[in-house]
Amino acid sequence: MTYRQPPEWARHDRVWIGFPSHPELWEDDLEPAREEVIAFARAVDADGAGERVVLVAADKTAAKAALASAGPNVDVVVAPFGDIWLRDTGPIIVHDSAGGVPTALDFRFNGWGGKYDLPNDDTVGRTLAEAARFPVKACDWIFEGGAIDVDGTGLVVTTEQCLLNPNRNPYLSRADIEARLKADLGLDRVLWLGSGLLNDHTDGHVDNLARFVGEGRIAIPEPTADDPNEAVYRDAAARARAFGLEVVGVPSPGKVERDGAIVPASYMNFYVGNAAVVVPVYGAANDDAAVAAFGALFPGRRAIGIRADHVLTGGGSLHCISQQVPSP
Repeated sequence: MTYRQPPEWARHDRVWIGFPSHPELWEDDLEPAREEVIAFARAVDADGAGERVVLVAADKTAAKAALASAGPNVDVVVAPFGDIWLRDTGPIIVHDSAGGVPTALDFRFNGWGGKYDLPNDDTVGRTLAEAARFPVKACDWIFEGGAIDVDGTGLVVTTEQCLLNPNRNPYLSRADIEARLKADLGLDRVLWLGSGLLNDHTDGHVDNLARFVGEGRIAIPEPTADDPNEAVYRDAAARARAFGLEVVGVPSPGKVERDGAIVPASYMNFYVGNAAVVVPVYGAANDDAAVAAFGALFPGRRAIGIRADHVLTGGGSLHCISQQVPSP
């Protein structure tokens, strides 16, 4: 049977969002990160007009904290995990060729190339899928959802830095990976970008760099004067245009530093829900312009900026902690 991953702007039945659960990982950022995640969940819910939001807590103690602040429209479930990055560890829900039967794809996971090996990150995908009663298809290669973005026509964008990295699948060639993307996700055309953002420990996840905003239409940041990722953005835009895509320029936050180090802050880590497009912001000069830009790209949805400074201390942002379940 042929499966395909719908684009993120297709209608969702629900979304799983990881809730910060381990004090030893988050330390002083635990409570403020939880506040940012709750704000994100409420924005996606859109006062009940969006999709069903399910906060995923790693244990009962964290679930109790989530329930205390989630609000009446947000559900909370317990599923043990290492950390909250469900875009990479959660199941990817695909549909059959008729667009009806949903199936959960459960890929192997090795802690982003062996950098962060945490208990239960390699099992939380199947746990969530089975709890939701989805049939599960095991995919025998290492893969993370944030490594790709799709436009729903069979076109996928990714980076060479991530999917061709020998710390993931050293036995797979570029052609092998393209064949597996086609077999498992129904993706038959691949736009290969080069590297991802500076200091991104995911090894260049594309959901920080370039995102589809329509069929054959891709958004890529326009660098600021002090942008540490200027060369990366310009190379990505050139490759996308050469591929034949329409490239839409959107604002970049530019150089964002925390404790003297450049962090991979990106507006591209936005989430497209049924009622809202939620954009992470960081107190940068382009915050408002970025929210407005994505609002214009997704008419009919409310554009909302959510501060994500404390979530970012864990290495990712709003898109990284979420995994949508598309409606049949």
